[in-house]
Amino acid sequence: MIEPELVIEAMEDSLARAAKSRYGSEMDIRVKIDRKNGHATFTRVRTVVEDEALENYQAELTVEQAKPYLANPQVGDEIVDEVPPVELGRIAAQSAKQVILQRVREAERDRQYEEFKDRAGTIINGVVKREEYGNIIVDVGRGEAILRRNEKIGRESYRPNDRIRAYVKDVRREARGPQIFLSRTDPQFMAELFKMEVPEIYDGVIEIKACARDPGSRAKIAVISYDSSIDPVGACVGMRGSRVQAVVGELQGEKIDIIPWSDDHATFLVNALQPAEVAKVVFDEEANKIEVVVPDEQLSLAIGRRGQNVRLASQLTGLDIDILTEEEESKRRQAEFNARTKLFVDALDLDEFFAQLLVTEGFTNLEEVAYVDLDELLAIDGVDASTADELQTRAREHLEAANKAALDNARALGAEDSLIDFEGLTPQMVEALAKDGIKTLEDFATCADWELAGGWTTVDGQRVKDDGLLESFGVSLEDAQKFIMTARVMLGWVDIAELEGDEQNVEDEDEQEAGV
Repeated sequence: MIEPELVIEAMEDSLARAAKSRYGSEMDIRVKIDRKNGHATFTRVRTVVEDEALENYQAELTVEQAKPYLANPQVGDEIVDEVPPVELGRIAAQSAKQVILQRVREAERDRQYEEFKDRAGTIINGVVKREEYGNIIVDVGRGEAILRRNEKIGRESYRPNDRIRAYVKDVRREARGPQIFLSRTDPQFMAELFKMEVPEIYDGVIEIKACARDPGSRAKIAVISYDSSIDPVGACVGMRGSRVQAVVGELQGEKIDIIPWSDDHATFLVNALQPAEVAKVVFDEEANKIEVVVPDEQLSLAIGRRGQNVRLASQLTGLDIDILTEEEESKRRQAEFNARTKLFVDALDLDEFFAQLLVTEGFTNLEEVAYVDLDELLAIDGVDASTADELQTRAREHLEAANKAALDNARALGAEDSLIDFEGLTPQMVEALAKDGIKTLEDFATCADWELAGGWTTVDGQRVKDDGLLESFGVSLEDAQKFIMTARVMLGWVDIAELEGDEQNVEDEDEQEAGV
């Protein structure tokens, strides 16, 4: 319902426009309709302005010109004169009608937007009005919403007057009116359905921490209980599955796995990959990647039909998941063992048995052998003080020779001393940079952090690895950022005082937010 006051204001505006067309568009004509008897009063308003500011002689006048009308005129005063009302002709009446209709339509749109803007993120019920190019137009009471064809579950179809329940994904204010976009495929639609069916979720005793869907086929939802006496999975399933079945029915038979949430990545992932059994989990925090080892006979179950199970588990945990069988993992470990053994045999001139002993004890590279505390080498069976000293001497000599060779090669490629002497870069790092055309400190300072440390890019919905120039040397994204910023400060591109000031401001803002 439109407020009567709004309609009267629209009529006043339309009458004023009609009067301006009669008296002149430069005049400030205003109309006031008496709310009791409907009488319209037409007035001309002129404003007192500074002499040099006078531009519109019909709607403005100077202080001197205003003296005949006002006793003590001041800038900003208004002189109001009543003018005869105008008789509306056919064109003027039509224009007034259009103004009124336009204002009413705008008011209706504003009212609709105000009503629905706070309903984004909730479930709404409506009635199907029609279908347009596969999109469903839904009557939601005081407005219309659209359910796009890519937001429908599978091949579901609707006929006019069918009742429909959907998730309000977005509400936008547009020139043609508020646009309400619905979805039945959004994971939050399933979460909201559970909130409606499970009182414990609505009350906040149980929280839905994450959810992932393959609409119309399968879904996973992770829940946690803040009351130790309530089982979150059991509460969501309900007596004989009544609660979960109500949600499944609304989602066109979509199978739902309800799993307990855990702060521990490994435990949560094991739960997320159900019903498959997991033998071992290896987590790489830097790459935000996780490797899962499963028994050979469990591989197809862990991956799921067309990769569905592992894909949903990946969406649920926010991690990239690689699944290996125990046989594949054993072969990889054996390959790594052989590669490290060969490294020690070739670099330290050891026999294979002694090299294997070092690998078994956990040594993975020459740096560990060269610079580890001597007691760790002495703890190995059969290694005495002279043997440990000889091992470290050979490792250091090999590293020094490798560093010299890398440095010579980097210089031959054109690497300058400004880059070679940069603190934190090893000769092998400088060599790798020079091979890629980064030969000066200026070149290094223009690099992006991901170019050095590597990163991930999403292409067609899949995460693709971007290899970094220094990633193989263990340089993290944080290390790369520090390297680049230090180089820029050394070159004078960045003022260290300003940088410290910005960091202090950020810390102050964080403290203020924490204190709120």
